[in-house]
Amino acid sequence: MSLESVRAFLARHAPDIHIIELGQSSATVAQAAEGHGVAPAQIAKTLSLRVGERNLLVVASGTARLDNRKAKAAFGGKARMLSAAEVVAVTGHPVGGVSPFGLPDGLPVYCDISLQAFDEVVPAAGSTHSALRISPTRLAELARAPWVDVCQAPG
Repeated sequence: MSLESVRAFLARHAPDIHIIELGQSSATVAQAAEGHGVAPAQIAKTLSLRVGERNLLVVASGTARLDNRKAKAAFGGKARMLSAAEVVAVTGHPVGGVSPFGLPDGLPVYCDISLQAFDEVVPAAGSTHSALRISPTRLAELARAPWVDVCQAPG
């Protein structure tokens, strides 16, 4: 998995989308925003979670924070963040580079409504130096991700 799995996914499903590789790390929201010239909120961060025995991913605005109560209601149990080792084992992508694309089959992906505030967002592309630009609607379509409201409201 990783950058190559995202490349393969895009070649099959969205050949018009190009991966952007930076010379410096974009593993944090701040680094990614600076490197791609966007506001931190436009970074589409991928949260790797476990609810009970089930792993899942939530793609949210870079400045959004998971709301535990909303997540419990949406996913049917208390969500906890995966460790770095678990993230790699579950997604095949490193922490700071987890993409909603090029993932193992059967790993559910959800998009938080915080992404809908933007015409374009920047999710990682399978490595800590790569990303792509995409509309939130297309991101959700390609990732087959239902929309959820699991983050705290801004402010």
